[in-house]
Amino acid sequence: MKTDKTKTTDGFDYDVIVIGAGMSGLYQLYKLRELDLRVRVFEAGTGVGGTWYWNRYPGARFDSESYSYGYSFSQELLDEWDWTEHFAPQPETERYLNYVADKFDLRRDIQFSARVASAIFQEDDNCWEIGLEDGSRKRARFLITAVGPLSAPTMPRFEGIEDFQGESYHTGLWPKTPVDYGGKQVAVIGTGATGVQTIQEVAKTVGHLTVFQRRPNWCKPLRNKKISKGEMDEIRKDYPNIFRRCQESTSCFLHSPDPRKAMELSDAEREAFWEQQYGEPGFSMWVGNFSDILMDREANRLVSDFVARKIRKRVNDPETAELLIPSDHGFGTRRVPQETFYYEAYNQPNVDLVSILKTPIERITPIGIQTSERHFEFDIIIYATGFDAITGSFDRIDIRGVGGKRLKEKWQGALETYLGVQVAGFPNMFMLMGPHTALGNIPRSIEYNVDWVTGLIVHMRENGLVRSEPPQESVDAWTDYVIETSEGLLTNEIDSWMTGINWNVEGKQKRIVARFAGSAPYYRSRCDEVAAAGYKELMFS
Repeated sequence: MKTDKTKTTDGFDYDVIVIGAGMSGLYQLYKLRELDLRVRVFEAGTGVGGTWYWNRYPGARFDSESYSYGYSFSQELLDEWDWTEHFAPQPETERYLNYVADKFDLRRDIQFSARVASAIFQEDDNCWEIGLEDGSRKRARFLITAVGPLSAPTMPRFEGIEDFQGESYHTGLWPKTPVDYGGKQVAVIGTGATGVQTIQEVAKTVGHLTVFQRRPNWCKPLRNKKISKGEMDEIRKDYPNIFRRCQESTSCFLHSPDPRKAMELSDAEREAFWEQQYGEPGFSMWVGNFSDILMDREANRLVSDFVARKIRKRVNDPETAELLIPSDHGFGTRRVPQETFYYEAYNQPNVDLVSILKTPIERITPIGIQTSERHFEFDIIIYATGFDAITGSFDRIDIRGVGGKRLKEKWQGALETYLGVQVAGFPNMFMLMGPHTALGNIPRSIEYNVDWVTGLIVHMRENGLVRSEPPQESVDAWTDYVIETSEGLLTNEIDSWMTGINWNVEGKQKRIVARFAGSAPYYRSRCDEVAAAGYKELMFS
């Protein structure tokens, strides 16, 4: 079946509906605008930014270099915007994304306070019908999900959460109005990435802080600093090289794995190398380490021992230090939070650490938290309990494909995608940063994902095609490859969001291969190969 190349709307409300106005949604809107397509972006928040709109908790900031994180598609934008810190704080990032939205006049095609409740494929018309929470419905030929891999906050399953009479907040749903901790009794539950950033910031002004930790994470110093005007001028000149390095690196960061193996070096050489990395900013020690630390158990043990010694030196109380050293996973097998005087916060007399493995939380009370050992009274409880990662943002929308099949049901137990962009049985639905794509430094992957999806839509438009979906054999081939590339990784043996585990979400207690563990350059080359061959691995009509 073919249609007029100049008309793709066919009586629909829009040509394309995009869910989410974060970094991927904004760039996707920009690219589709270039094609003169009728696009509507539905955003649950009241402003743009996605992750950087919702995650405004104290201490929230980049953990990849600012100048490697921003968009690269516009030279004017690169020339105009000055980053003020090597790792930008949330307010600066939100200002940046608002600047982008204003510069390219993106807001006129974004509907705010519009949470998508359902997305149902209409087989007779080869289109998607989107249902908003307010009951309104809109149709479009194409549906693009820009919902993000870490955008569905989860609360712990404690009794009595609703009974608490003080202030309570989740780090992923932080209020716009400032929260005052001065002189107050504050609890933070969770010591993952958001917990680490929150704790080190709240500790500066709090009356008393009690941290409730289930399992500690390996953390490394961020080493952030301000960027002078002269330094920014030099960074701007170096943008071509910066983005080239990101393109060439395994995870799109400014850091690439050291090709050597840890056991090839002497003890003194390894120690000197790790000492250097520990002193470097950002993710160097995680993604720029020896090539085998995530595969060789002895190599991983040695680097873990190195970081453990650092923790013991930084935390005065030996008992507290041991509580902060992970025993259930090695360094780098989970995402490594970046910190600034996080460990030193526990040296303050007004900061306590409680292990809820030893003394579990039994319930939240009207005035505090009851553990198996005692009752704590609090003015504020902060839930740094993370996200239903990778698939959670999809699960919260009733997405139904051919025959009314729910996406959540299709993915139950095991994920399967085509290039992390499409799913069999869900025609004309394209995922940005979906499962099985190359994650890493996410904005670098976003730009590629968006460009590829846009290219596919152009192909369909130029050939009068109205429906696209991957056959099962293409899905199976990509899914098998994703599983194959993850074999032998120590990360697969660890419960984390990267293996699909979330103990606070029903049905997510079994490890799965939730992300593509291969290199970003390979991912791009594979997708380029598909496009160059005319997308023959897909089915069209």
